[in-house]
Amino acid sequence: MNCQPIRWNTELIRRYDLAGPRYTSYPTAPQFRENFTSAELTAAIDRSNASQRPLSLYVHIPFCDTVCYYCACNKIVTANKNRARPYLDNLYEEMRMLAPLVDAQRQVNQLHLGGGTPTFISDGEMAELMANLRSLFALRDDDSGEYSIEVHPGRMNVSTVAHLRSLGFNRLSMGIQDFDADVQQAVNRFNSVDQVTALVEAARHEGFHSLSMDLIYGLPRQNLASFDKTLAQVIELAPDRLSLFNYAHMPHLFKTQRQIDAATLPAPALKLRMLEFAIDRLTRAGYRYIGMDHFAKPDDPLALAQARGELQRNFQGYATHGDCDLFAFGVSAISAIDNVFVQNHKQIDDYTRALNGKQLPLARGLALSADDRLRQAVIRELTCQFALDIRALEQRFAIRFDDYFAAELEALQPLAKDKLVTLTPEQIQVTAEGRLLIRRICMVFDAYLKVEAQQVKYSRII
Repeated sequence: MNCQPIRWNTELIRRYDLAGPRYTSYPTAPQFRENFTSAELTAAIDRSNASQRPLSLYVHIPFCDTVCYYCACNKIVTANKNRARPYLDNLYEEMRMLAPLVDAQRQVNQLHLGGGTPTFISDGEMAELMANLRSLFALRDDDSGEYSIEVHPGRMNVSTVAHLRSLGFNRLSMGIQDFDADVQQAVNRFNSVDQVTALVEAARHEGFHSLSMDLIYGLPRQNLASFDKTLAQVIELAPDRLSLFNYAHMPHLFKTQRQIDAATLPAPALKLRMLEFAIDRLTRAGYRYIGMDHFAKPDDPLALAQARGELQRNFQGYATHGDCDLFAFGVSAISAIDNVFVQNHKQIDDYTRALNGKQLPLARGLALSADDRLRQAVIRELTCQFALDIRALEQRFAIRFDDYFAAELEALQPLAKDKLVTLTPEQIQVTAEGRLLIRRICMVFDAYLKVEAQQVKYSRII
């Protein structure tokens, strides 16, 4: 892995800053089909069992007690904590239906609770959830797995940190977004530096292996000075990983974003300047740019996996456990099992109705073709390693790269001329200028983009 720094080129960024997929999967979710059957899922689980790959589990807790105006996640906003009870009962029913299909000896190397706000549920309910998972799947009890949970630092008691650690969680992911009071007011999300500091200190005291924090640039009322202050405060807290996400204002798709005054959003030129400044600030502070919004300290497992050429990418983003099959539970959750993707119903009423009828809550899915898997491998290598070993790919998939991807190589020529990539018979190498535009480079290998161009609306790359 070439750990060269990013080289900022404003003219190229403006020219190539198109709308495109985030490539947490390939094919992307718009390709899933609604006639995917439980029989196809069962067959994929049988193949998965035969492989004896370890497991990754994802559990979606959709509830939030307040709404963050920028949010585009699948969520249910309610202050009524009692709404969690029937949902958890349905979640356990889904687990009990699926677990008997999975070889009980397969170890769970990775676990992630996401949302929504997973800590919306009480400490007692969290203990109950983990007990159910342990009774149904082979969770590790030696603290060697990567067991993580997302938390809202403004809505969480410090005492919960020790409770989560006692249940086996060893990684915390905190959604900070911005510390500036005006920005927080504009997006209705509040978490002070003092609150976050207390949680960070508690997590380190309890021996959490890793802390990650999310920031967003392009929020209403943000400016360079205010974001600089937030960055300085975050760097002082020294999380192991950082995500720096682009706010995509799409109120026609996400109703909560209609509560944001578009006139208060930073202008595109300022937004780019904020990103450039943030990348420079974080890299000077010692963070390594992993790719697509993510940074990590050089000794973090993400950075080490990338250096070894072992980094992977899945529906939760970059991962160090790419050898796992992902089983996901809860409303809207997406599984990746053997060669299929499967998504649950997005609406809680549909999810509940399926389980009440003793059916798995499958809404849609996709069985990957041979072409899908080949292109998936190309895109994963480019997004994770910023390079593609052509000869290794040819050997793995029994193809001649120049023949199979003749049109793609032609389409890469303008990008090579602009020094986003270098092309040789043995390798595609993403340059320092091209790393920020990796999504645009991957789009060359996406077979579905031309077909779906008029039907799917993506956010911009930068």
